[in-house]
Amino acid sequence: MEEWYHYPLLVIVGFVVGFINTVAGGGSLLSLPVLIFLGLPSNVANGTNRVAIVVQTALATAGFKSKGVSTFPFNIYLGLSAFLGSSIGAYIAVDVTGETFNRILAIVMLSVVLIIIFSPKLNLDHLEERLTGKYLWFGTLVFFFFGIYGGFINAGLGFLMMLFLHYVNRMSLVRSNATKVVVVFVYMLAALAVFAINDLVNWKIGLILAIGNGSGAWFASRFSVKKGDGFIKIFLVIMVVVMATKLWFFS
Repeated sequence: MEEWYHYPLLVIVGFVVGFINTVAGGGSLLSLPVLIFLGLPSNVANGTNRVAIVVQTALATAGFKSKGVSTFPFNIYLGLSAFLGSSIGAYIAVDVTGETFNRILAIVMLSVVLIIIFSPKLNLDHLEERLTGKYLWFGTLVFFFFGIYGGFINAGLGFLMMLFLHYVNRMSLVRSNATKVVVVFVYMLAALAVFAINDLVNWKIGLILAIGNGSGAWFASRFSVKKGDGFIKIFLVIMVVVMATKLWFFS
């Protein structure tokens, strides 16, 4: 990080990543290679990326709330469960890397595309959200395991969370997004703490990246509410295909 142009590059990349992460997911599959390209070891890049995601999700949450979209306290229950899982995943990530994992993730991403394309469309106007009882308990269990993966690497998890919230809890994609960013904010605090304790965070680079991430997230959160579910679904499909292709052929 000795060249002056690295800093505006980080802000620009961060803006794009913040937008992608807020509307769909998978933005870390862009930011992590950039951080490694700029000279950070892979585990430090993984930890540093968490700084930007914490800022990104905080501003995305504020953006959704400014548009009147909130799922409190359901989002907090899921977030606390994911927080516990994230602590475990982050400890694993401190020492683990692997190309095979990227191949597995690519298969997961392509499976997500098939689910998005071929799953029957829910007419949410005539269906009530399912946020209590067995659906709440099932959600907290699933999000614990989501948290483990989120603590480990996080890339692409937004896709899976949104699909779960949409089809299991019957949330619109906009409300799924609003829930997702709160959950990620909560569990990312645990992951960031683990990386920081192990001295695997470059705070200067992370905060510069966070300027872009946060700006992109604020814009995306308000923009996606305005555009609605149709825009989000198209964006989801495009991003999942792009990320899966990158993971399979260019990992």
